[in-house]
Amino acid sequence: MKLAVGIDIGGTITKIGLVSEDGKCIKKTSFRTKEINNFSDYIQELYSSIESITDDPNSICGIGIGAPNASKNGTIETPANLKWKGKLNLVEELKNKVNTEIFLSNDANCAAVGEMMYGNAKDYKDFIVITLGTGLGSGIVSNGMLIEGSDGFAAELGHYSINNMGRLTGLGVQGGLEAYVSATGIKRTIMYMLSRYMNDSIFRGISFNDLHGEDITKAAENNDFIAIKTFEYTGKIFGEALANFVSFTQPEAIILTGGLVHSGKWILEPTKKSFEENLLPFYRGKVKLLTSGLEDKDSAILGSAALVWKNI
Repeated sequence: MKLAVGIDIGGTITKIGLVSEDGKCIKKTSFRTKEINNFSDYIQELYSSIESITDDPNSICGIGIGAPNASKNGTIETPANLKWKGKLNLVEELKNKVNTEIFLSNDANCAAVGEMMYGNAKDYKDFIVITLGTGLGSGIVSNGMLIEGSDGFAAELGHYSINNMGRLTGLGVQGGLEAYVSATGIKRTIMYMLSRYMNDSIFRGISFNDLHGEDITKAAENNDFIAIKTFEYTGKIFGEALANFVSFTQPEAIILTGGLVHSGKWILEPTKKSFEENLLPFYRGKVKLLTSGLEDKDSAILGSAALVWKNI
């Protein structure tokens, strides 16, 4: 059986898996990105992880890697949610250790390719994928083609400014969308709501660093006022931004994936409401807002591996 290695480099966790051409994740592993301080040590850990799940190197057709701020030149450049700065020669350094083709793209571009091959975008030629993790990523497909830009940095919608007096993103963009709509952004909004309202809340006894997205969902389910207000605020901002994005390429669908989507109705309902309210009249009723069709626990790996099957 021919296999591809799919690698998802996240701000918190790096996931590695062996994937068949029909989209089955055969074997996988992971390690914590944040715990490795030196980029050379990270490359070694990546190589060791690939070796640990590969029984037959001859069965590997290639390696697909999804990473933030990935370029067509095989580099990662000034990633906002990774601790290493500057230009990182990821493909070059990994090729020194493995003897196979390596394909690198923005992590959200990988998600878009994965949805096109295996997920809810199989029937669409025009769609946008938004990934909601540590930050906010985006991949845009128009007329069946992934929009990458001249060197691979197109569609950085997480750093699209919604308020030039607002919060800073990891790249210092004032009012950038991911500072509000992401796992990190929603934690920041909890703190904002605690300062704005005097209502009792479980979060008055939890520090920022001890706060997790699933805690906010559980609190909303328990009718916590601060949690509910946080989701309403986040959904309103997100829906407005998505309505603006529709004017770029008029997609048939926008597909949402990533950790924040796990909050279900709490984030989706206010987002859909705001989205429909802010669409231009001639777009209304024409753009579907969907969640990912990929199996959640493997979606990032499948998306990265899809780069291999798309390019070989």
